[in-house]
Amino acid sequence: MIYDDELETLPREALEALQLKRLKNTIERVYNLVPFYKRKFEEAKIKPEDVKSLDDLKRLPFTTKQDLRDNYPFGLFTIPLEQVVRVHASSGTTGKPTVVGYSKRDVEIWSDLMARSLAAAGVSKGDVIQNAYGYGLFTGGLGAHYGGERLGATVIPISGGNTKKQIMIMKDFDSTILTATPSYTLYLAETMAEIGIKREELKLKIGILGAEPWSDEMRKSIEEKLNIDAIDIYGLSEIMGPGVAIECIDAKEGLHIWEDAFIPEIIDPETGDVLPDGEEGELVITTILKEAIPLIRYRTRDITRIIKEPCKCGRTHRRIKRIKGRSDDMLIIRGVNIFPSQIESLLMETEGVEPHYQIIVDRVNNLDTMEVKVEVSEKMFSDEIKHLQKLKERIEKDIKDLYGITVKVTLAEPKTLQRFEGKAKRVVDKRNI
Repeated sequence: MIYDDELETLPREALEALQLKRLKNTIERVYNLVPFYKRKFEEAKIKPEDVKSLDDLKRLPFTTKQDLRDNYPFGLFTIPLEQVVRVHASSGTTGKPTVVGYSKRDVEIWSDLMARSLAAAGVSKGDVIQNAYGYGLFTGGLGAHYGGERLGATVIPISGGNTKKQIMIMKDFDSTILTATPSYTLYLAETMAEIGIKREELKLKIGILGAEPWSDEMRKSIEEKLNIDAIDIYGLSEIMGPGVAIECIDAKEGLHIWEDAFIPEIIDPETGDVLPDGEEGELVITTILKEAIPLIRYRTRDITRIIKEPCKCGRTHRRIKRIKGRSDDMLIIRGVNIFPSQIESLLMETEGVEPHYQIIVDRVNNLDTMEVKVEVSEKMFSDEIKHLQKLKERIEKDIKDLYGITVKVTLAEPKTLQRFEGKAKRVVDKRNI
């Protein structure tokens, strides 16, 4: 289902003309209203009137998460606080959180973009959305909530956690759509099996899952366990929240990024150079509709690529490949770049293990070490010791074949590794670097 036929199928030429018009307005706005941007533009020797085409975007300076922290809390706002109707903030695991604000118009645009995203994922007016994203300063819960209401669906604002109650509500309220993190969705499926709730007792048909990188192999596991379509959604608080991009249920091949609101670029994370469509690098986003806190060339640190080919669904907005990982989450082990999502893909393709794992990195005698803990299935755990040893050796060999380094694999008993109600924390890095 297409929510806004005119905008979602706009010819590329018209879409790019709209982007340029909105980009110019945004640049003029931040230059005149935000001292930080005026200074950055002057350092780059560029003025708003110098931007005459979309290609000129690459001449503008980047914005980083550190810039938001340096201007904490409201230094990048373009409107006075009395015009800000809502404030959200990131978790801020190191130092101050990053703060974002929304005008009334921002909230309306966000609601429309989320409604558009939900419709692309196959949600319609008669659906019942069980919203298991966290509410509060995190943007996930309220973003999905407002989008569901804008679309005309019924929203259950249950938030994360309280898993057995989630399942009871899902069954009793005939929930058809689940919005949650992929890791929590797997935990829900596991708990259902434990308490004897069969998949056939639920009316669930679609899961709209995001807020953490996940692999196609994990998608397959979720779809098999819950018999649903698992749809990938992308967003980040600094840009808007959820609904920046989403897979369409027609193709499930890359996420449409709503280009009438955001301009995506892919850069080399080391040099900052813009890469051609199709090449993998770091996603950079410029907001062109945000009122309270527009951001110019925001470095997301997310690794992906732009898909050039048109989508069979008919939408003209370009797609990005499923997020591979984050450039700042990438592990460097003995000079080798390792993304946790690649380890996940390898594990999910291995028969006898469950989709619950943890990567532990340490440094012993000045040498980096990596241990991968992974749960085995009930059937495999009850098998002979020699079969478990063969499974361990196979995973170690597969990882060595993939990366060329030796790692230690530890097989954990079923249901012994930590479960997560929000974003999964897969990596423990004990090195002092």
